[in-house]
Amino acid sequence: MKKIVLFLGSVLLLASCDVKDPIYNTPHPDHGMITLTTDWSQRGTGIDIPASYTVQAGDYSTTLGDATNRIDHLFEPGTYRTYIYNTPEQVSTSGTTATVAAASGNWDGVGAFVAASPGWLFTCAMDAVIEKDTDYELIATMQQQVRQLTLIIAPTGSTTDRIERIEGYLSGVAGTLDFSTGIHATPANVELQFAKITSGANAGKYAATVRLLGVAGEQQKLNAIIHFMGGNPKVMSLGSDLTTELAAFNADKTKPLTLGGKVVETPTGADFSATITDWTPGNGEDGEDGSAGMETNH
Repeated sequence: MKKIVLFLGSVLLLASCDVKDPIYNTPHPDHGMITLTTDWSQRGTGIDIPASYTVQAGDYSTTLGDATNRIDHLFEPGTYRTYIYNTPEQVSTSGTTATVAAASGNWDGVGAFVAASPGWLFTCAMDAVIEKDTDYELIATMQQQVRQLTLIIAPTGSTTDRIERIEGYLSGVAGTLDFSTGIHATPANVELQFAKITSGANAGKYAATVRLLGVAGEQQKLNAIIHFMGGNPKVMSLGSDLTTELAAFNADKTKPLTLGGKVVETPTGADFSATITDWTPGNGEDGEDGSAGMETNH
């Protein structure tokens, strides 16, 4: 009997030695973890990398600051639609829709206005497929979503020295952007404050610069008024359809766009109107870099 007991004990000992503990690749065998690197190289000259940005992956959300971060969250296995974006000045975000702040315009009855100088918005939309017991290194290429537009007008004629100011607005600018689908929507207006250029090749011309999420709607139109000192002439109204010139504005947002137009003649009478035509990208100088002719009506 004693020999049988010892034999059974040996069998049990050998059996226990054959049972191995599971081997895992990570300390989180049932979940996945992400190390995220944001690539900010696709941005315009002189634009800073945002100090912070938001990461939204499924129901999880966090705010980060460094270019590379190990996200402090255990992800269940699955596919996560992931959105990464910053929140610049005068831009708000709800879900995947960015909205430019409203602004007051000096033009009654033409519709809503949006801020003329929102901050630089960057976004990224990507899918992250997560498996358990895995560490992931993801790279998010951030896309610049705000583009700079400059319009330069070159008045000519006998009354240019009496110009007091030029003011106007551009219609058909995007008030919202769904950065999940890339759809620009909610057409609005943006006010243009033209300032006289006092030095350089464009001295004597007038320029207005704005920042836009993009263009939206069927038409983009410049409407402006030239005011003269002493009210002589009283005013001159300017109008120009820029739909064709801005058709590709929503692409290549890292590149500022300048459109130059020349006023062929500044009328000396009152209540004149004018239409600027033949807009060309450039700085508005004569010749190859872009100028526009003007048709006058009264």
